[in-house]
Amino acid sequence: MQVDIAKANAELAGQHPKQIVEWAAGLDGRTIVTTNFGPNEAVILHLASQVQPDMPVVWIDSGYATRKTYLFAEKLINDLNLNIHVFNPLMSAARRDALMGIPDVDDPQHEEFTRQVKLEPFGRAMQEMAPDVWLTAVRRDQTEFRKNMEIVSQDKPGGVVKVAPVLEWTEADMQAYLDKHDLPNETSYYDPTKVLGNRECGLHNRFTA
Repeated sequence: MQVDIAKANAELAGQHPKQIVEWAAGLDGRTIVTTNFGPNEAVILHLASQVQPDMPVVWIDSGYATRKTYLFAEKLINDLNLNIHVFNPLMSAARRDALMGIPDVDDPQHEEFTRQVKLEPFGRAMQEMAPDVWLTAVRRDQTEFRKNMEIVSQDKPGGVVKVAPVLEWTEADMQAYLDKHDLPNETSYYDPTKVLGNRECGLHNRFTA
């Protein structure tokens, strides 16, 4: 897919996330939205379902989410009637726990752990779903790496177009949207590949588009 990235970012800067989702869904291609069902994820999922009710929703379920997160995910899937596609690691969490556990971020095995539970299933998802456009809920105020991200990016000509509709929103903006649309939230989310809340998990600095 060919998109004038500079022009798109100039036009979309300051636009409401719903307008950005509408722009993305209006491109001539297959659009997906990814989610981890973590904090504030109901925002991007509600936006996507409002614009395109049957938009494929891709969930990389590492197998390490909390019970509350799994219950939250099930509720949101049902409430929003999401077109959900779940991708799991090739090895079960129980088997991995027996073999390596959850390595500390400084442990040499942590990179392999991250590859197994997140990067490999994500790569498989992108290959199987074959999207032209990828909607993600990343925001500039989340990590140092994301401060320099753009709303629309593409790592190579003809590659997947990554769109971040809520990139410019703050935590307060997200909460206001949740309140306005009476959407649930889940804050007990746990990502074993990040450990620290402001650490990148690997998707957005490896899968740039």
